Amino acid sequence: MATKRLIIATILGVVFGFVCNTMASSGVYEIPLFLSINIILGRALLGFGIGISRFSMKHWSLHGIIMGFIFSLPSGFGSMIGPENPEFTHTMLFVSTVVMGMIYGLLIELVTTVFFKAKQ
Repeated sequence: MATKRLIIATILGVVFGFVCNTMASSGVYEIPLFLSINIILGRALLGFGIGISRFSMKHWSLHGIIMGFIFSLPSGFGSMIGPENPEFTHTMLFVSTVVMGMIYGLLIELVTTVFFKAKQ
């Protein structure tokens, strides 16, 4: 059963990586290919981490949120490297990256644990 959880969570991470990449590139600015790959692989890694994690928490949703926070911190700090945009500051980019990671972590955990019944 642990393999089922790992596969489902990783696939969901890839799917949400593409969703995240689509949302990131939907604005006026074209994002470079290496950044698209980074976004997709970062969310896939989040799914993989959730799939292999054995941290016991009182509720599955807390597990997804914490894992999303932890796995999104590197991307959040990395997003602050680019040039400053007056419409979307570095701080706003960092916060949105981490918050969206927490949301994706929650969604990955929700679908994996509740819908597919792949418990830890």
